[in-house]
Amino acid sequence: MLIAGFPAGAWGTNCYLVAPAAGEECVIIDPGHQATQGVEETLKKHRLKPVAVVLTHGHIDHVASVVPVCGAHDVPAWIHPADRYMMSDPEKAIGRSIGMPLMGELTVGEPDDVHELTDGAKLSLAGLELTVSHAPGHTKGSVTFGMPEAADVPPVFFSGDLLFAGSVGRTDLPGGDMAEMLESLARVCLPLDDSTVVLSGHGPQTTIGRERATNPYLREVAGGQGAAPAPQRGM
Repeated sequence: MLIAGFPAGAWGTNCYLVAPAAGEECVIIDPGHQATQGVEETLKKHRLKPVAVVLTHGHIDHVASVVPVCGAHDVPAWIHPADRYMMSDPEKAIGRSIGMPLMGELTVGEPDDVHELTDGAKLSLAGLELTVSHAPGHTKGSVTFGMPEAADVPPVFFSGDLLFAGSVGRTDLPGGDMAEMLESLARVCLPLDDSTVVLSGHGPQTTIGRERATNPYLREVAGGQGAAPAPQRGM
């Protein structure tokens, strides 16, 4: 298994390229702000051929490079229908009052081919199987992608902005909801094996076992006694 990731753009959003091995087809997860160069360099380094872009949610820091990446390689993008509008109207997704100057530098819109994700779907792409879990809380259309244990790696969980090392995604932007966040943590994260590697939308990798023991939000939904909640993260 090959998983190559790098932080991109102003928000340091993690973009991942996943393939069975070097020299094979791959899936690109969350090509966000200023991710295009990193994607191309990683493709070249590992001799990969992309077959799809899959998105954990629609915030601009996770989707800003979808149009150029999909266009350059003639591949579709997958996103949950509740977040699809964000690709064409990113300012609405974060509140128009923010009005970030970065918006003027971005080419927004949908790629030519968009597929919609559903809860429980199993995507067979590039010789990989990704299990989709709808996980609202950060946005209404947030999803995660799970991969089963393979010969050379433990189970892998691409958590987007649901779960971070020591924290969770923020819930104060349009579509965010703390009650939904906690429900998603309980339903999606708690059943996972402690050995599961968590690759999140921002920050370092962790494991479910580590977060189950130390993350105050995950401890809360598990019925444990946590410390004061850590600051929420993400855009």
